[in-house]
Amino acid sequence: MSVSPDPAPVDAASRGHVIVLPGIEGYSRWNRSIVRGLTDAGVPHSIEIHDWTYGRWKSLLSLRSRQLHREQSDAIAAKLRRLRAAAPDEEFWLIGHSGGGAMSVLALEQLAADEPIAGAVLLAPALSPRYDLTVALSRTRRGIWNFSSWGDAFFLVFGTLLMGTIDGRHTISSGACGFRRGLRPVVPLKSARDAPRLCEVPWRPRMIADRHLAGHFGCVNSQFVRQWVAPLLLADADVANSPTSNP
Repeated sequence: MSVSPDPAPVDAASRGHVIVLPGIEGYSRWNRSIVRGLTDAGVPHSIEIHDWTYGRWKSLLSLRSRQLHREQSDAIAAKLRRLRAAAPDEEFWLIGHSGGGAMSVLALEQLAADEPIAGAVLLAPALSPRYDLTVALSRTRRGIWNFSSWGDAFFLVFGTLLMGTIDGRHTISSGACGFRRGLRPVVPLKSARDAPRLCEVPWRPRMIADRHLAGHFGCVNSQFVRQWVAPLLLADADVANSPTSNP
Protein backbone atom coordinates (compact mmCIF):
# COMPACT_ATOMS: atom_id res chain seq x y z
CA MET A 1 0.00 0.00 0.00
CA SER A 2 1.48 3.30 -1.09
CA VAL A 3 0.09 6.32 0.70
CA SER A 4 2.10 9.50 1.09
CA PRO A 5 1.10 12.11 3.68
CA ASP A 6 1.27 14.84 1.06
CA PRO A 7 -0.36 14.58 -2.37
CA ALA A 8 1.62 15.02 -5.55
CA PRO A 9 1.63 18.75 -6.33
CA VAL A 10 -0.52 20.00 -9.18
CA ASP A 11 1.80 20.99 -12.01
CA ALA A 12 1.86 24.74 -12.57
CA ALA A 13 1.10 24.24 -16.27
CA SER A 14 -1.81 21.86 -15.66
CA ARG A 15 -5.49 22.70 -15.42
CA GLY A 16 -6.33 19.97 -12.97
CA HIS A 17 -5.38 16.70 -11.36
CA VAL A 18 -6.38 13.08 -11.94
CA ILE A 19 -6.09 10.35 -9.31
CA VAL A 20 -6.00 6.86 -10.83
CA LEU A 21 -7.07 4.06 -8.48
CA PRO A 22 -5.84 0.55 -9.39
CA GLY A 23 -7.72 -2.70 -9.11
CA ILE A 24 -6.99 -5.07 -6.25
CA GLU A 25 -3.70 -6.06 -7.91
CA GLY A 26 -2.27 -2.67 -6.90
CA TYR A 27 0.26 -0.67 -8.86
CA SER A 28 0.68 -2.42 -12.20
CA ARG A 29 1.00 -2.05 -15.94
CA TRP A 30 -2.78 -1.82 -16.16
CA ASN A 31 -2.98 1.44 -14.23
CA ARG A 32 0.14 2.75 -15.92
CA SER A 33 -1.67 2.12 -19.20
CA ILE A 34 -4.49 4.39 -18.05
CA VAL A 35 -1.98 7.15 -17.35
CA ARG A 36 -0.34 6.62 -20.74
CA GLY A 37 -3.68 6.88 -22.54
CA LEU A 38 -4.53 10.15 -20.80
CA THR A 39 -1.09 11.56 -21.50
CA ASP A 40 -1.16 10.51 -25.15
CA ALA A 41 -4.51 12.25 -25.56
CA GLY A 42 -3.07 15.50 -24.24
CA VAL A 43 -5.15 15.73 -21.07
CA PRO A 44 -3.85 18.96 -19.50
CA HIS A 45 -3.91 17.64 -15.94
CA SER A 46 -1.25 16.23 -13.68
CA ILE A 47 -1.86 12.53 -13.04
CA GLU A 48 -0.95 10.21 -10.20
CA ILE A 49 -1.60 6.59 -9.31
CA HIS A 50 -2.78 6.12 -5.73
CA ASP A 51 -2.21 2.50 -4.73
CA TRP A 52 -4.85 1.92 -2.08
CA THR A 53 -4.25 -1.86 -1.84
CA TYR A 54 -2.22 -4.19 0.38
CA GLY A 55 -0.22 -5.20 -2.70
CA ARG A 56 -0.37 -7.86 -5.37
CA TRP A 57 0.07 -10.84 -3.06
CA LYS A 58 -2.76 -9.79 -0.76
CA SER A 59 -5.28 -8.91 -3.45
CA LEU A 60 -8.13 -10.91 -1.93
CA LEU A 61 -7.59 -9.19 1.40
CA SER A 62 -7.72 -5.86 -0.43
CA LEU A 63 -11.05 -6.94 -1.91
CA ARG A 64 -12.65 -7.92 1.39
CA SER A 65 -11.08 -5.68 4.06
CA ARG A 66 -13.70 -3.16 5.11
CA GLN A 67 -11.14 -1.49 7.37
CA LEU A 68 -8.85 -0.92 4.40
CA HIS A 69 -11.74 0.47 2.37
CA ARG A 70 -12.67 2.92 5.14
CA GLU A 71 -9.09 4.04 5.73
CA GLN A 72 -8.28 4.45 2.07
CA SER A 73 -11.51 6.18 1.08
CA ASP A 74 -10.79 8.66 3.88
CA ALA A 75 -7.20 9.05 2.68
CA ILE A 76 -8.23 9.68 -0.93
CA ALA A 77 -10.84 12.24 0.13
CA ALA A 78 -8.28 13.96 2.35
CA LYS A 79 -5.84 14.07 -0.56
CA LEU A 80 -8.49 15.71 -2.74
CA ARG A 81 -9.12 18.31 -0.05
CA ARG A 82 -5.42 19.17 0.18
CA LEU A 83 -5.15 19.42 -3.59
CA ARG A 84 -8.19 21.69 -3.77
CA ALA A 85 -6.79 23.89 -1.01
CA ALA A 86 -3.56 24.30 -2.99
CA ALA A 87 -5.31 24.91 -6.32
CA PRO A 88 -8.99 25.80 -5.77
CA ASP A 89 -9.66 26.67 -9.42
CA GLU A 90 -8.42 23.37 -10.83
CA GLU A 91 -10.46 20.39 -12.02
CA PHE A 92 -10.16 17.12 -10.09
CA TRP A 93 -11.09 13.66 -11.33
CA LEU A 94 -11.08 10.10 -10.02
CA ILE A 95 -10.55 7.23 -12.47
CA GLY A 96 -10.76 3.74 -11.01
CA HIS A 97 -10.46 0.27 -12.49
CA SER A 98 -12.25 -2.75 -11.00
CA GLY A 99 -11.78 -2.50 -7.22
CA GLY A 100 -10.47 1.01 -7.80
CA GLY A 101 -13.73 1.94 -9.48
CA ALA A 102 -15.57 0.92 -6.34
CA MET A 103 -13.07 2.84 -4.22
CA SER A 104 -13.73 5.95 -6.32
CA VAL A 105 -17.36 5.81 -5.22
CA LEU A 106 -16.44 5.26 -1.56
CA ALA A 107 -13.99 8.18 -1.68
CA LEU A 108 -16.60 10.49 -3.20
CA GLU A 109 -18.91 9.65 -0.32
CA GLN A 110 -16.31 10.98 2.14
CA LEU A 111 -16.37 14.46 0.58
CA ALA A 112 -18.62 17.13 2.00
CA ALA A 113 -21.57 18.38 -0.02
CA ASP A 114 -19.84 21.72 -0.59
CA GLU A 115 -16.60 20.23 -1.97
CA PRO A 116 -17.55 18.34 -5.16
CA ILE A 117 -14.96 17.35 -7.73
CA ALA A 118 -15.44 17.47 -11.50
CA GLY A 119 -16.32 13.81 -11.94
CA ALA A 120 -15.39 10.15 -11.80
CA VAL A 121 -14.87 7.43 -14.39
CA LEU A 122 -15.47 3.83 -13.34
CA LEU A 123 -13.78 1.22 -15.53
CA ALA A 124 -15.28 -2.24 -14.92
CA PRO A 125 -16.04 -1.44 -11.25
CA ALA A 126 -16.29 -4.28 -8.72
CA LEU A 127 -19.32 -2.77 -7.03
CA SER A 128 -22.78 -4.29 -6.71
CA PRO A 129 -25.31 -3.11 -9.32
CA ARG A 130 -27.85 -1.96 -6.73
CA TYR A 131 -25.36 0.17 -4.81
CA ASP A 132 -26.91 3.56 -4.04
CA LEU A 133 -24.94 6.22 -5.93
CA THR A 134 -26.96 9.16 -4.64
CA VAL A 135 -24.29 10.55 -2.32
CA ALA A 136 -21.39 9.86 -4.69
CA LEU A 137 -23.17 11.56 -7.60
CA SER A 138 -23.90 14.62 -5.46
CA ARG A 139 -20.15 14.98 -4.85
CA THR A 140 -19.50 15.57 -8.56
CA ARG A 141 -20.34 18.50 -10.81
CA ARG A 142 -20.47 16.58 -14.08
CA GLY A 143 -21.37 13.10 -12.96
CA ILE A 144 -20.09 9.54 -13.03
CA TRP A 145 -19.39 7.45 -16.13
CA ASN A 146 -19.62 3.68 -15.77
CA PHE A 147 -17.91 1.55 -18.44
CA SER A 148 -19.31 -1.98 -18.27
CA SER A 149 -19.19 -5.20 -20.27
CA TRP A 150 -21.06 -8.49 -20.05
CA GLY A 151 -17.98 -10.02 -21.65
CA ASP A 152 -16.14 -9.48 -18.36
CA ALA A 153 -17.56 -12.75 -17.06
CA PHE A 154 -14.50 -14.28 -15.43
CA PHE A 155 -13.84 -11.41 -13.02
CA LEU A 156 -17.12 -9.51 -12.66
CA VAL A 157 -19.67 -12.31 -13.03
CA PHE A 158 -18.16 -15.54 -11.71
CA GLY A 159 -15.41 -13.82 -9.72
CA THR A 160 -17.63 -11.50 -7.72
CA LEU A 161 -20.39 -14.09 -7.34
CA LEU A 162 -17.80 -16.27 -5.61
CA MET A 163 -15.49 -13.78 -3.87
CA GLY A 164 -17.75 -10.76 -3.50
CA THR A 165 -17.63 -7.11 -4.53
CA ILE A 166 -15.90 -4.28 -2.68
CA ASP A 167 -19.19 -3.56 -0.89
CA GLY A 168 -19.39 -7.19 0.23
CA ARG A 169 -22.12 -8.50 -2.06
CA HIS A 170 -21.87 -11.87 -3.79
CA THR A 171 -23.40 -10.79 -7.06
CA ILE A 172 -22.71 -9.85 -10.66
CA SER A 173 -20.88 -6.52 -10.62
CA SER A 174 -22.00 -3.20 -12.04
CA GLY A 175 -18.87 -3.42 -14.18
CA ALA A 176 -20.61 -6.24 -16.06
CA CYS A 177 -24.30 -5.29 -16.06
CA GLY A 178 -24.34 -1.60 -15.16
CA PHE A 179 -26.10 -0.04 -12.19
CA ARG A 180 -29.70 -1.10 -11.71
CA ARG A 181 -30.97 2.02 -9.94
CA GLY A 182 -31.01 5.42 -11.57
CA LEU A 183 -29.99 3.80 -14.84
CA ARG A 184 -30.15 6.14 -17.80
CA PRO A 185 -29.45 5.26 -21.41
CA VAL A 186 -26.25 6.36 -23.08
CA VAL A 187 -26.95 9.53 -25.03
CA PRO A 188 -24.85 11.32 -27.67
CA LEU A 189 -22.46 13.64 -25.84
CA LYS A 190 -21.32 16.95 -27.26
CA SER A 191 -19.45 17.76 -24.08
CA ALA A 192 -19.10 16.36 -20.60
CA ARG A 193 -21.60 18.96 -19.38
CA ASP A 194 -24.30 17.29 -21.51
CA ALA A 195 -23.90 13.97 -19.72
CA PRO A 196 -26.58 12.65 -17.38
CA ARG A 197 -25.53 12.49 -13.76
CA LEU A 198 -24.97 8.77 -14.21
CA CYS A 199 -23.84 7.86 -17.71
CA GLU A 200 -23.78 4.15 -18.48
CA VAL A 201 -21.36 3.19 -21.25
CA PRO A 202 -21.85 -0.52 -21.97
CA TRP A 203 -19.46 -2.37 -24.24
CA ARG A 204 -20.32 -2.25 -27.94
CA PRO A 205 -18.67 -3.95 -30.93
CA ARG A 206 -17.07 -0.79 -32.28
CA MET A 207 -14.89 -0.68 -29.18
CA ILE A 208 -12.94 -3.56 -30.71
CA ALA A 209 -11.27 -1.02 -33.00
CA ASP A 210 -9.75 0.51 -29.86
CA ARG A 211 -8.57 -2.86 -28.54
CA HIS A 212 -11.35 -3.40 -26.03
CA LEU A 213 -12.49 -6.96 -26.72
CA ALA A 214 -15.08 -6.92 -23.90
CA GLY A 215 -12.85 -8.43 -21.21
CA HIS A 216 -11.69 -7.05 -17.89
CA PHE A 217 -8.57 -5.27 -19.11
CA GLY A 218 -9.69 -3.94 -22.48
CA CYS A 219 -11.04 -0.77 -20.89
CA VAL A 220 -7.63 0.14 -19.46
CA ASN A 221 -5.48 -0.25 -22.56
CA SER A 222 -3.98 3.07 -23.54
CA GLN A 223 -5.68 3.27 -26.94
CA PHE A 224 -9.13 2.77 -25.45
CA VAL A 225 -8.45 5.30 -22.70
CA ARG A 226 -7.20 7.79 -25.26
CA GLN A 227 -10.29 7.43 -27.45
CA TRP A 228 -13.08 6.91 -24.92
CA VAL A 229 -12.04 8.19 -21.50
CA ALA A 230 -9.77 11.15 -22.15
CA PRO A 231 -12.44 13.03 -24.19
CA LEU A 232 -14.58 13.27 -21.07
CA LEU A 233 -11.81 15.20 -19.33
CA LEU A 234 -11.00 17.22 -22.44
CA ALA A 235 -14.56 18.24 -23.26
CA ASP A 236 -14.38 21.72 -21.78
CA ALA A 237 -11.30 22.50 -23.85
CA ASP A 238 -13.30 21.67 -27.02
CA VAL A 239 -10.47 19.47 -28.25
CA ALA A 240 -12.18 16.14 -27.79
CA ASN A 241 -13.85 13.97 -30.37
CA SER A 242 -15.42 11.37 -28.15
CA PRO A 243 -16.69 8.19 -29.82
CA THR A 244 -19.76 8.59 -27.61
CA SER A 245 -20.65 11.68 -29.63
CA ASN A 246 -20.98 9.60 -32.78
CA PRO A 247 -23.77 7.10 -32.25
